[in-house]
Amino acid sequence: MKSIATLIAITALSAASAWAQHSSQEVQEDIERHKQMAAAHGAAAQCLQSGRKPDDCNKELQAACKGLALGKFCGMRHAH
Repeated sequence: MKSIATLIAITALSAASAWAQHSSQEVQEDIERHKQMAAAHGAAAQCLQSGRKPDDCNKELQAACKGLALGKFCGMRHAH
């Protein structure tokens, strides 16, 4: 159990160190990108709720996220 706590602490320190290396402008740009990704995912959720085909909703998500995030689905992966 102690090794898990140590690993968590090291991971947290590494993340904090990496974050500290970004300028305030880069941080603001990251915030804006995350807001845009969240809006795109929200629109995809509404699309699916409306009963439209998942393929159509995914195409819209891909278009909205182009250039924002890594991967086919705007930086988000899940089970299916």
